[in-house]
Amino acid sequence: MPNWISRLLGGGANAPAESKAFNGQTLLTLSQLGAANWSNRGFASLVSQGFARNPVVYRCVRLIAETANRVPLVVSEHGKRLDEHPLASLLARPNGRQSGGEMLEAVYAYLQTAGNAYLQAGVVDGEVKGLFCLRPDRMKVVAGTDGWPVGYDYTAGGRTMRLRQDVTPVPSVLHMALFHPMDDHYGMAPLEAAQISMDIHNAAGEWNKALLDNAARPSGALVYSAAGQNLTQDQF
Repeated sequence: MPNWISRLLGGGANAPAESKAFNGQTLLTLSQLGAANWSNRGFASLVSQGFARNPVVYRCVRLIAETANRVPLVVSEHGKRLDEHPLASLLARPNGRQSGGEMLEAVYAYLQTAGNAYLQAGVVDGEVKGLFCLRPDRMKVVAGTDGWPVGYDYTAGGRTMRLRQDVTPVPSVLHMALFHPMDDHYGMAPLEAAQISMDIHNAAGEWNKALLDNAARPSGALVYSAAGQNLTQDQF
């Protein structure tokens, strides 16, 4: 019967005495793992750690935005499509910097990364002549006494502008928000729900890159002196 089975069954009474030596070297150090470090759940952090750094997040956001943008928006009246209409022209060219497709793509991307998207109406002579997509991180809801928004503060370049909702012919801002069970005003971004998976993917990439930079050498090794440190067959 093999020696290790004999010892397991209690037959090791006559086994040779084991001789162990310690030369002062630490062979193995065990330490408790600390708590995991997760990225901040704010918009800026999610964009920098996700959209700007993680190829999976980037592709998902772009794919959703580009696919949604392929759905054509049409103007109809009494069930009849109107190709010539001021609203159709506005949607085709909402402002001097963006086409309608570019603006809508930004709206869809902001919904995925921030959970919120904002369109500002540019009114001239009582008519909406332009639509402008505003960055979510620059917007702040101004709540009234009843808790509902009466305006939005837009901050850029160190200056804050109040965009009121009690104006004509339309409110200054159209706020689109995804469902958030814990917030009355702001939406919850899908990227926020995917934060843990995103951080794990990023951390795995960093670890793999560090291993490659180290020529695939392990970060630690068990070292012992060659002289007199070999285990006997029985000790093994």
